[in-house]
Amino acid sequence: MIIRQEKVNDYQTIYKLVKTAFETAKVKDGNEQDFVNVLRNSDKYIPELALVAEKDNQIIGHIMLTKTYVENGSCKFEALLLAPVSVMLEYRKQGIGTNLIRTSMEIARDMGFKAIFLAGDPMYYHRFGFVPTMQFNIKCSLEIPEDLYENIMACELVPQGLDGVSGVVKL
Repeated sequence: MIIRQEKVNDYQTIYKLVKTAFETAKVKDGNEQDFVNVLRNSDKYIPELALVAEKDNQIIGHIMLTKTYVENGSCKFEALLLAPVSVMLEYRKQGIGTNLIRTSMEIARDMGFKAIFLAGDPMYYHRFGFVPTMQFNIKCSLEIPEDLYENIMACELVPQGLDGVSGVVKL
């Protein structure tokens, strides 16, 4: 398996992969594949952080990290949003998602980013260092029920990457 940056001629395959992958997801809104296209066509898109996992010349996984911001009054801290990560059903539980996440985190760190935010399952993402944003005094821009606050998470890519940062993260 190789992990590489997505290419324009991968877009249709990625769209289908994300759509199919989220059909079996526990948490979904059904528009994840469209969200990928919206992000890709925005000023938040970072080509180096849109990756695919490929095996035998077939795309079996995808991840995208895009720019987001924590805002507090006139202060704006640039960070990343991890959304979404997708793996073909028949390749799940083989470490592909883990490899995509770890590789994207390494590239992001090398590019100088200090933190990544996401909305997801704490049981899955804690192993990568993600913790609820509440621990950093950061709230989410989305209206969510209180029992799901722990699903809004952040990971510091460098030690103290979120020191002095507070406010609202735009998800």
